[in-house]
Amino acid sequence: MNHERLLQVILAPVVSEKSTMVSEKNQQVVFRVTTDASKPEIKAAVELLFNVKVEGVSTVNVGGKVKRFGRMTGRRKNWKKAYVSLAQGQEIDLTGAAQ
Repeated sequence: MNHERLLQVILAPVVSEKSTMVSEKNQQVVFRVTTDASKPEIKAAVELLFNVKVEGVSTVNVGGKVKRFGRMTGRRKNWKKAYVSLAQGQEIDLTGAAQ
C-alpha cells in the first residue's frame, strides 16, 4: 500500500454520543474515511498514524440527508464510517490533551 494513500484514507474522527459509548464499551474508535477506502487500507492507516495494534475494521456507508434550502431541495453527500477495534490495552487519545 502506498504511504501517501494511507495518509489520505482517514478524514476525521466521529465524535458523537454513540461513538463515545462504543469506544468506552467495546474498545472501538470511529473514523470518517474516504468512500473508496477498503478495510485493509483503513487498518494500515490507523496503525501507521496512531501506532496502535488494530484487531478488526467494520465499515458503514452512510447515506446523505435530503435538506431544504428555502424552496429548493438538496442532498448532502454520502460518506463512509469505519469502526476500528483496537487490541486489548491499546488506546487512541482523540481529545488532544497533552500528557
